Amino acid sequence: MEYRFVVPAELPTLNEIIEKSKIHWGQYSAMKKEYGRLVAMCVDHEKRFESVELEIVYFRENRRVDPDNIAVGKKFILDALVDCGVIKNDGWSQITGFVESWEVDKKNPRTEIILRGTAK
Repeated sequence: MEYRFVVPAELPTLNEIIEKSKIHWGQYSAMKKEYGRLVAMCVDHEKRFESVELEIVYFRENRRVDPDNIAVGKKFILDALVDCGVIKNDGWSQITGFVESWEVDKKNPRTEIILRGTAK
């Protein structure tokens, strides 16, 4: 089964997460909740997978951030998928792999996600 959804935002980078957590541990917690809710609003909660491979395309406003710094955004995606019940867990048995790429879209930065896997 394949399922696509779009998060209409750039997800936080590793540097942004580190910066927030240096201010106060609660800052990261608040950020995680905020972006978790955003991802959850974009997901069909009726979809269920036993296991998935995620293809993620990060459309950024510009190229100022390194790809490895951007890729940490998948943490927010995975946690939201677990919270919504789309996947049971984000461990080795449920996540079969990642395919990630980066594009520039100055007018419409976003994150596109494709889940491919075994339906529950």
